[in-house]
Amino acid sequence: MKKMLKIISCVAFAVMISSAAFADPPSKNAAALSIVESLQTTFRSVSETMLPAVVEVDVTETKTYSNPFGGFSNPFEFFFGSPGDRDNDKKKNNDDDKQEYEAKGLGSGVIVRRSGNTYYVLTNNHVAGSATKISIKLNDSREFEGKLVGADERMDIALVSFEAKDNSIPVAKLGDSDTVMPGDICLAFGAPLGYSQSVTQGIVSATGRAQSQMSSISDYIQTDAAINRGNSGGPLVNIYGEVIGINTWIASSSGGSMGLGFAIPINNIKKSIDSFIKNGKVVYGWVGVSLLDIKSDLKKEFGLEGKDGAFAAEIFTNSPAFKGGIKPGDFIVELNGKAVKSVNQLVRDVGTLEAGTTAKFGVIRGGKKVELSIKIEERAKDSDIQNSKLWPGFIAAPLTDDMREQLKIDDKKVKGVVVTGVQEKSPATALRLQNGDVITAVNGKSVSNVAEFYDELSAAQKSVNFDIYSNGGTITTGTYRF
Repeated sequence: MKKMLKIISCVAFAVMISSAAFADPPSKNAAALSIVESLQTTFRSVSETMLPAVVEVDVTETKTYSNPFGGFSNPFEFFFGSPGDRDNDKKKNNDDDKQEYEAKGLGSGVIVRRSGNTYYVLTNNHVAGSATKISIKLNDSREFEGKLVGADERMDIALVSFEAKDNSIPVAKLGDSDTVMPGDICLAFGAPLGYSQSVTQGIVSATGRAQSQMSSISDYIQTDAAINRGNSGGPLVNIYGEVIGINTWIASSSGGSMGLGFAIPINNIKKSIDSFIKNGKVVYGWVGVSLLDIKSDLKKEFGLEGKDGAFAAEIFTNSPAFKGGIKPGDFIVELNGKAVKSVNQLVRDVGTLEAGTTAKFGVIRGGKKVELSIKIEERAKDSDIQNSKLWPGFIAAPLTDDMREQLKIDDKKVKGVVVTGVQEKSPATALRLQNGDVITAVNGKSVSNVAEFYDELSAAQKSVNFDIYSNGGTITTGTYRF
């Protein structure tokens, strides 16, 4: 009995010690709980505000596939029919072998505008851009027939409209994605895996994601808020209930969320909404410059150490850039007073400029800053942009020791630049330049490095020829007039 009492006393004492060690005074618990409740109240408020403006986008696409059995009525005839049957089949139109089927898909969207009884839903191009039928489902389960207003593959956005006489359907408020910072709390809305009206919460992991595997048109917001299939087209929202991005893709080896979701910043899209409604498409501004990000060693050669910008390597001779005075070798550092940080940023900013407007470009040429006024034109289809107008039609690269070894140039006295990236049907092709050629002079003036080459090319008036080092001697190309 005494032994039992001793055990009970020990347990009771241990419980007292545990309580003293881990229990906070009531006042501290209440304060901590109040903070958590405030955060929860914020999440509830944002969700209650946003969910009625978030929609499920159900789409149907008509697709085709080739019938492996050709025009035969059944597989038996294909495998066991006579050769004559097969010969007759070959004579039929290939379209007879095409079979159509309907593929259904699901995504998300957010209502961003209302005009009278017309509501406009923003979503992804890969959700609705190829749809033959679109259905918009609200959070109260009402469904409306959707109509594709416009879609843009480059930016991966689409605008869909539906008609409703109910003017109480809310429209989401668009925020300012330029103010978004890593660490900001955010919420992702949509219909992941078909579970409509879902909300996930996380933080902004990074901004300005614009790598080679991504579109150059958007600098994505990265988030760890769970995004899965079906979330595409749904909004990424800040704690103020404002849309800061449109969820578009995830990086995943399994196909599921791994905390690497990406959203198109809403500021990249705002003008596109107007363009869709007005023109049925996104109208991109065009300057007509082939741009490069140059490395630090070349920046040093050009006297551009520590400067950000975009290098104009080639110019289309029928372009606004050519007409406005931009030349190959210019280093673009400003657009309308805004500093240029990278090629991708400049491409995005130029794309948002309206055709017919005049933009101010700041460039560094020969170590001096030059201000140029360029009248923006509408970008044509890629197929309409001709290499025959791309001047000079190649990229000049440094003649390094490694390059000398590759080209088997033993004579150290040979100075110049190496021709790379020759474009078909371009002026470079007309002059019969080839990749690996070494240009030693421009219009008879010797050049020993890339900076000198572009200086002389920039100084050329109306015509150019090049001296090419070849097999221990020099040949002069024909003259190209521009």
